[in-house]
Amino acid sequence: MKSICIYCGSSAGGNAQYQDMARQMGRTLAQQNITLVYGGGSVGLMGITADACLAAGGKVIGIIPQKLMDKEVGHKSLTQMHVVADMHTRKAKMVELSDGFIAMPGAYGTLDEVFEALTWAQLGYHRAPVALLNVAGFYDGLLQFLDKATAEKFLRPMHREMLLVDTEIEPLLDRMRAHEPINADKWLEQVASAHAKSLI
Repeated sequence: MKSICIYCGSSAGGNAQYQDMARQMGRTLAQQNITLVYGGGSVGLMGITADACLAAGGKVIGIIPQKLMDKEVGHKSLTQMHVVADMHTRKAKMVELSDGFIAMPGAYGTLDEVFEALTWAQLGYHRAPVALLNVAGFYDGLLQFLDKATAEKFLRPMHREMLLVDTEIEPLLDRMRAHEPINADKWLEQVASAHAKSLI
């Protein structure tokens, strides 16, 4: 993997472990010569991750909407910054530039981004791995929800397994490197066939 997109909060959060892991993430990506792609902010876990990567000699690419750049939350010292028109363009650019995606702790924006990346992988719009770094149990409740959605047959087991999860960075990166994408076309054909039979 040459580049990884990190989704995370524009807040630093209330637990120092989140900030420590963000710094470790930035350093690890730099040490492994992996370019950090992220939302371009200078604040919160976003800024902490970017600063740590840059301080360790890594490359960092930011993608930020003009509206947020105008509010002066954009990072001023990145390797490269893309200022885009809106959030939709931002997310598409992140996918275009990244070989994998990791969500660290965050809220609405982080969940929006990681679930869109998962949905696009499910439908075959990209084949890159999507993962959660479950720092201090932050995503335990979300994982329980996904298990519930699977048990209630809203989510297929093969799609539940698409989301890689770990509590440590390097094992998660190793699992991402070993990731084998699903055959989205085959799944969609099965869905279409089942739907056609139900209409007979």
